[in-house]
Amino acid sequence: MTVTPPRADLGTHEVSNQPAPRGARDLWAEDVVLRSAVTKAKGRIDDLARAGAEYGSDGMLLAAEEARRDKPRLMPFDRSGRRLDEVRFNAGYHQVMKTASALGYAGAAWDGKPGGHVTHAAHCYMLNQVEPGCCCPLTMTYAAVPALNADPALAALWQPKLTSGLYDPAPRPVAEKPGATMGMAMTEKQGGSDVRANTTRAQRDGDHYRLTGHKWFCSAPMSDGFLTLAQAEGGLTCFLVPRWLEGERNGIRVQRLKDKLGNTANASSEIEYVDALAYPLGEEGAGVRTIIEMVHHTRLDTAMAPAGLMRAALAEAAWWVSGRAAFQRRLIDQPLMRSVLADLALDWEASVSLGFFVAAAFDRDDAESRALARIGVALAKYLGNKRCISVIGEAMEVLGGMGYIEETPMPMLYREAPLNGIWEGSGNVICLDILRTLAREPLAGEVLNATLDGARGRDSRFDAALAAHRARWPALPPEGEARWFVESLASLLSAATLFDTAPDAIAAGYVTSRVAGDRGSLPGAIAGLDSEEILKRLTGHTGT
Repeated sequence: MTVTPPRADLGTHEVSNQPAPRGARDLWAEDVVLRSAVTKAKGRIDDLARAGAEYGSDGMLLAAEEARRDKPRLMPFDRSGRRLDEVRFNAGYHQVMKTASALGYAGAAWDGKPGGHVTHAAHCYMLNQVEPGCCCPLTMTYAAVPALNADPALAALWQPKLTSGLYDPAPRPVAEKPGATMGMAMTEKQGGSDVRANTTRAQRDGDHYRLTGHKWFCSAPMSDGFLTLAQAEGGLTCFLVPRWLEGERNGIRVQRLKDKLGNTANASSEIEYVDALAYPLGEEGAGVRTIIEMVHHTRLDTAMAPAGLMRAALAEAAWWVSGRAAFQRRLIDQPLMRSVLADLALDWEASVSLGFFVAAAFDRDDAESRALARIGVALAKYLGNKRCISVIGEAMEVLGGMGYIEETPMPMLYREAPLNGIWEGSGNVICLDILRTLAREPLAGEVLNATLDGARGRDSRFDAALAAHRARWPALPPEGEARWFVESLASLLSAATLFDTAPDAIAAGYVTSRVAGDRGSLPGAIAGLDSEEILKRLTGHTGT
């Protein structure tokens, strides 16, 4: 289709040296790092090639922009004063949800085909580059599936709906819908991450329960159901709370929508349960053990999301510097700019490599892989999200003043950058979880050490850093050193995965700058990187 270009001759001046907006792009074909990682981890190439083209299409980009521009609106009552407790979304939101559902974002991991979690992780990585807000309800839907195994009857009803690939936002009971979504509501004001301090009460009522209480954060309040925690007679218990009942609305009151820094297309909310019907999922008193299965899988997505966000920011920055000149040279050809971009690209490369390494462990059903997935996903989530903020901030600066303008994607990406480091366990929570896992599950430490030992002999500086790490912490560190310990461990594990997934220039550059520490403290304060090879990977100008 021919599109008439905008006018460049404006009378007072002619527009020049301004790169045109990127427009539609193929998020799979243009990303050699993604393709390489998915191939190594045995994801589904054909499915993801189709998804990458669709996610980056003009229609999806426009729908995503509209979903963010026209924020969700809470409709607590109808015009006659009857309670609705509904959230209304822009049509763009529904288009993104429908498309991503049909492409397999929530269902690919559970259809019995090989490489399901790797394929899901790639969906998460790509969609976060387009519309991160819609990723939340889709991620929760994906992650709820294994938690439902705690009750065969509930699983039989809900799992086929959650994995159907059909998006149905209508307010009607799940039994009447071809597809469904699932949210989560755990956090309360007085407890935060300490969910055992929750005060929501569960009263038995025949074969179900009635919940009464307040939830400070509820993800995706228009989901068809929620996994939640409440205090039953036997202790803190996990429940499935359906959003819609047969012929009536369940007792779920949406108090307000959260006015967030970013993630604006997603209607995070506060809710109250008012005698809400709920079904127990697992035994009374086993609530944390039951819902942690869902949290474990959402953490995979909070590890993959920052990789996608970094990719989006760096791709935009590379596009800008390739099309803009200063002082008679293209910006991309200037040594200092190349050093900055190459340095930033290493954090993205590491996040992709470690993320898909972990996703592959989710796909393997043996004790060692399950242990590796538990410890690996926490390490990947921690390091990727800490790096994401500085990478996107620096990428924004590459565009100069334009990077601060909402017409570019940079402000949106910058607002999203801290989010996944907060959701599903903030930095301190994750570091303490890692210490607990290593203390309580010896197999997790064994498989982690085996992975690190398997990388020895590839680079003498890696070997020296691994030895130094183990000498510094022959046992688990005191709590006050947990972040230092986890950063060191996650960086070593990232390097170990890069040896097997990336060219020598990438792995060696990462070891130089992140493991051996031969650098300054800020992005771009480094020498000796093979920026030519690193930037080829970023721009896709390579056949590897």
